[in-house]
Amino acid sequence: MNQSAFVSPHRKELLANRYQLKQLIGRGGMGEVFLAEDVLLGGTPVAVKFLSQTFVNPKIQQDFAREARTSAALSQKSLHIVRAYDYGVSAEGKPFYVMEYLNGRSLKDLIPIPLSRFSILARQICLGLQCAHQGINIDGKIFPLVHRDIKPANILVVPDPILGQLVKILDFGIAKFLNHAATNSTNKGFNGTLPYSSPEQLEGGELDSRSDIYSLGVLMFEMLTGVKPWKPETDLFGAWYKAHHFEAPRAIAEVNSQLRLPQQINDLIMGCLAKVPSDRPQNMTAILQVLNSLEKSNCPILPTNLSSRTAPTIPLGSGLLLAIEKNCGRFVWPQNKPIQEIVFPQLIDTPQGTVAALWLMLPKQEIQKRILSKRHNQFIFITSPHPMLLWVTVLYNQELGPRWLPCYLDMQYPSNHQLVHSLAENERYPLICFTLEAPHSCTNVLSSYVDPTQRQMLQVWLEQSKHLPPSSQPQLGKHLLKQQYKQMQSRILRYLAPTPHVVVSSST
Repeated sequence: MNQSAFVSPHRKELLANRYQLKQLIGRGGMGEVFLAEDVLLGGTPVAVKFLSQTFVNPKIQQDFAREARTSAALSQKSLHIVRAYDYGVSAEGKPFYVMEYLNGRSLKDLIPIPLSRFSILARQICLGLQCAHQGINIDGKIFPLVHRDIKPANILVVPDPILGQLVKILDFGIAKFLNHAATNSTNKGFNGTLPYSSPEQLEGGELDSRSDIYSLGVLMFEMLTGVKPWKPETDLFGAWYKAHHFEAPRAIAEVNSQLRLPQQINDLIMGCLAKVPSDRPQNMTAILQVLNSLEKSNCPILPTNLSSRTAPTIPLGSGLLLAIEKNCGRFVWPQNKPIQEIVFPQLIDTPQGTVAALWLMLPKQEIQKRILSKRHNQFIFITSPHPMLLWVTVLYNQELGPRWLPCYLDMQYPSNHQLVHSLAENERYPLICFTLEAPHSCTNVLSSYVDPTQRQMLQVWLEQSKHLPPSSQPQLGKHLLKQQYKQMQSRILRYLAPTPHVVVSSST
């Protein structure tokens, strides 16, 4: 590929009549990645990856299209797999696929990783792999996917307001395609990265999910120690073949005697590195059980920036909110809403301006006890398969535990754009409390603080949603957000609560 042709600022041609390539942002064994703009979506940034091989054979191009479609479908199922949007073959015969552009860092640049962060990142990697290994449904048939090239360079770590760091797995399905193409063109069955390849992968045969589990073992060893489990004399195929087939991995304690590693993690990693597939953990569920048990026993600290966003009781400080509080008695519960414990968002017009608010109905006694609750909020946004934003507020006190107040906003509706705009513009939003008991009057107005970082993100998400193509899959988008919501709840609750409590939710 002529790199200068792609990065030239004078280049006017569009890739696939849609993508304007801007600059080279990454290079690896599989190809090169360019930052590009999707001109059909108003210049939305995307990442375009060109594979290193040139394939003019129509059969191989069809195989690539099938793998790309499968990978794109998989990326819609898991938060931890980079989203693939488009694919094709350039005029020069180079396959490419278009991904979400993520401003993160390769795991390769972050290792070794402290144990306190290891379990969080490893668990997310496993969740992504578990989703792939369980397979996707195409025309009524389940197709499991094996990555075949799990390594630090294929793990991206992105800043995230909820998890602190969000893991994204790259290049799903592409390794299999390259292996297939190489087999057809050169009769060589192996394609992968030698230090991370399982013994059976080096033989060039069919692989199942346990091959990824072996690669994961190498990856976890390196995440904790900064080095690989073996140190062969050379980096040639023969030396790595000998190491993977016949040499026992080094002990983690031998590599880093200062690391105080729980025995169950040590045993897990060594189990993943077993030479024989049947001796390894047989699926990601087994690995996640170990990581989850460690997380529960150690109660790892939430992301360091969470505490700054968790506001205890904050008095209504702005004139806008004071005006709402003074007019509390004038609010009337809408006739089109049921008389039950629910929450819904609504814009309120005041002489000082318009503000996004949460209207909620609770028992009168609970409202009185919630006045002194800790208050926290979080937002999650997805663009595909349907633009949807989750707005979560939680009220917590020790006696009652948490009261979760989730709202799902379909970002194809202009009215929800107004809500998000208000949230981005105001540092607080009101919670207008109505009693479940008759006459269902408004008795209190609470407030919840939105930190500047989240407000900035809301503004970015709002602009993104304005340029997305039409979609008709709101329920699928809501389903994906509900999965993320469940993960978020446990992490926030461990920070807010000294001991576990039963989750109580209100919903529209």
